[in-house]
Amino acid sequence: MHPRAKATLEKLEEADWFSCVGKKDTTAAIVLSSWTEAIEHCGAIEWENLCLEAVNQYRERLVERSRERFNKWNEIVDELKKTTKPFARRKIEVVVRDHDLPKVFEDTVHWDVLNVCMEAEYADVYQPGYYASQAYWYVKGHFPCGWDGEFPKGKRIIY
Repeated sequence: MHPRAKATLEKLEEADWFSCVGKKDTTAAIVLSSWTEAIEHCGAIEWENLCLEAVNQYRERLVERSRERFNKWNEIVDELKKTTKPFARRKIEVVVRDHDLPKVFEDTVHWDVLNVCMEAEYADVYQPGYYASQAYWYVKGHFPCGWDGEFPKGKRIIY
């Protein structure tokens, strides 16, 4: 794991995830008012497609800039998952238990953590973007879970 990815995980570790869910403390995003709404949004096919498209766009930029480095993508993903999966599970275990949250929540959080680390791994080839902005909301105590409008216009939806 590259030191940038380790530093990313350290920053995420220090943050008090979900401490501000439901608090309307920003105008930069639409703030939901319940876990039920948040789960509906994070499980929506439109959100899943947007998140997948963000990874695909990032991978395309990598291929353009360094095919050699891009060719290590799957190897790096496999290696990172050994850390990111238990990390995400540990960071969410209390909120999952307290609110009886479904597997789609864990999957969404793990996908975000894995991909912010992938952006960190490749930051010397192409700057972090979409997933770094997802991580920002976890650090701020929210759960990023949707998008309102036609991307990139519109607003992120958080809980």
